[in-house]
Amino acid sequence: MYIRDIIEENEVTLSFEVFPPKTKDNFDSVAKVSREIAELRPPFMSVTYGADGGASEYTVNLASEIQNKYGTVVLAHLTCVNTDRKKMEDMLKLYKSEGIKNIMALRGDIPATGRLHNDYIYASDLVRAIKEIDPDICIGGACYPEGHVESTNPSEDIIHLKEKVDAGCDFLTTQMFFDNNTMYNFMYRVREAGINVPILAGIMPITNEKQVARSVKLSGATIPQRFRMMVDRFGSDPAKMKQAGIIYAAEQIIDLIANGINHIHVYSMNKPEIVEGLMRSMSEIL
Repeated sequence: MYIRDIIEENEVTLSFEVFPPKTKDNFDSVAKVSREIAELRPPFMSVTYGADGGASEYTVNLASEIQNKYGTVVLAHLTCVNTDRKKMEDMLKLYKSEGIKNIMALRGDIPATGRLHNDYIYASDLVRAIKEIDPDICIGGACYPEGHVESTNPSEDIIHLKEKVDAGCDFLTTQMFFDNNTMYNFMYRVREAGINVPILAGIMPITNEKQVARSVKLSGATIPQRFRMMVDRFGSDPAKMKQAGIIYAAEQIIDLIANGINHIHVYSMNKPEIVEGLMRSMSEIL
């Protein structure tokens, strides 16, 4: 099933992202975690790609297990990093052979050992190439409510986002954010720019103090005072911090849905207990 159809057919969705193992030795433990999340029956799950485009076979294998073994629709990631035309075509063939019809097309973070191949410099290049090969594939793209960390300014970022959508994105998913007003302002600006595809709000529950600095570094997200106070109060107590983080994310999601942003994608960090906590909080809303 295509994710564009899932979004269209459901007023509210709460989906989850998992990441594959870096080595074969860890595959079984990651598969177990993914199964536990899939058993909670989300409308779909996404599976990320290796930071440098490596270990992509684990993405394919995990995506196949989730969709074909556990019966949950999968959105499989594909990045520009270390990807030339042949590798892209080979990955699409692999995904197709496993019945995977939904691709998240990203530029990808460039690690010290990685590079962008000349075939695909921007995500829009990758989106366009995928659509040329198979127009029926459902393609998701990334967007940044506070602007991409490499962007000169938010207006430029939205121009490039429009290019990506025009290249063939069926929907977008945001980078994490912790202040919903940021999302509401972003939605106004992108709709004014003529970007009319569905936009899923990306939410990451922060359940331990160490996650905060890393999340801010990766996303550039602003940390509101209310969030800082929560971390200051509960960060030294792991059990309380986990519960507080789940509640904060649940309140974010409830507020988003109340304001008409009905499709939420949660960065689960491969933690089924967090997914279960959120779904329990959302049980009367979903």
